[in-house]
Amino acid sequence: MRLPASPRRTATFIVAVLLLLLGGVLVAYPDRADAKVPVSAADPVLSRGKPATASSVESATLGAARAFDGDPATRWASAEGKDPQWIRVDLGATATISRVTLDWEAAYATSYRVEVSADGASWAPIATETAGNGGTDDLAGLTGKGRYLRVYGTARGTSYGYSLHEVQVYGTLDGTVPPTGAFTVVAAGDIAAQCTASSSSCAHPKTAAQAQKINPKFYLTMGDNQYDDARIADFRAYYDKTWGAFKTKTRPVPGNHETYDPAGAFAGYKAYFGAIAYPQGKPYYSYDEGNWHFVALDSNSFDQSAQIQWLKDDLARNTKGCIAAYWHHPLFSSGGHGNDPVSKPVWKILYGARADLVLNGHDHHYERFAPQNPEGKAVADGIVEIVGGMGGAEPYPIEEVQPNSQKRISGSYGVLKLDFTDTGYSWQYVGTDGRAKDTGPTYTCH
Repeated sequence: MRLPASPRRTATFIVAVLLLLLGGVLVAYPDRADAKVPVSAADPVLSRGKPATASSVESATLGAARAFDGDPATRWASAEGKDPQWIRVDLGATATISRVTLDWEAAYATSYRVEVSADGASWAPIATETAGNGGTDDLAGLTGKGRYLRVYGTARGTSYGYSLHEVQVYGTLDGTVPPTGAFTVVAAGDIAAQCTASSSSCAHPKTAAQAQKINPKFYLTMGDNQYDDARIADFRAYYDKTWGAFKTKTRPVPGNHETYDPAGAFAGYKAYFGAIAYPQGKPYYSYDEGNWHFVALDSNSFDQSAQIQWLKDDLARNTKGCIAAYWHHPLFSSGGHGNDPVSKPVWKILYGARADLVLNGHDHHYERFAPQNPEGKAVADGIVEIVGGMGGAEPYPIEEVQPNSQKRISGSYGVLKLDFTDTGYSWQYVGTDGRAKDTGPTYTCH
């Protein structure tokens, strides 16, 4: 005899059916933040420690990299009260993405998209949330493919901004963008005084010897290569006897002394370096090495629209993940010449392009600055500037220490030894005795 179902058993059966149906809905829509779809345990975290950037940061201590450092106590936070905002990571190679987890701080998103890109410019959504409630969102069962991933917030859950303790991207690297390897560059400005190795006080033979000993991939010069008027006769008599030993591996820019030549501005400079200094027909040019884009500029003509437009066009075409630029006149300096506002428009363009590093000469000392914006405010996504004007010309004293200046050396000749990787850079200021006089921090590219 079949007994009639009890009200309790009927209610239990109905709840079970509803849960089964609800589970089916969640599996059918894996773009929901609360979808719980099993993923392969073999899929590793691809994003930890990788270069990251964001549309904005609330403060220098809440930068984008904090969301990818594996530390749940740190976080990224955007500017308050603004939509949309985003944070992105460069995975270093094309990846097949299976899962993304988002650990929100109290300032969470109610609506956002997770997007992928092959080039960091064109984006395609792989997950969408329209009813977020904070906490941890586990987006599983994804099938995205790209080198770059970003979380694009469109609606805030609070009156503040967006803030994430951690973003973890799981998947497998395809290896379609293999690492190109590290390389070293030697750089200096203000080099060949009118003296030779026969004089014990002559410095440029000593800096040249140290530069050659380092044996870098190539050499950079930041202007005032030859003193006093940069005549071709002086280039041949002085510079060529020392730094000329690696001329074919040198990528120079002119300084103000290259304009003093009685034969005409840049006459001796162009006659000596030729196509080395004019590879694109102008005294400014660009080139790539590894994952770096280098921009060599003529700061004597920053007031001319042709170079400014060229710079904008060049940066728009860039496909590399890291950017370094170098020229003669520094925007920020604690030396005798001080800050030079002629460079500010160029800094604004480079800052807008997420550039990482600027190298200058002009003031005859060594100095490094913390990351800062064109207004001189320390910011996490700022540009690092290094003044390296101790290549051989008479030293200048430090006169007025500028904000964000972290280290200054005057009187000790030397060169910059810059070590670049696919994702960042570090450097040392190496004296003519071969000893490191200063070691800078290691920075990750923006």
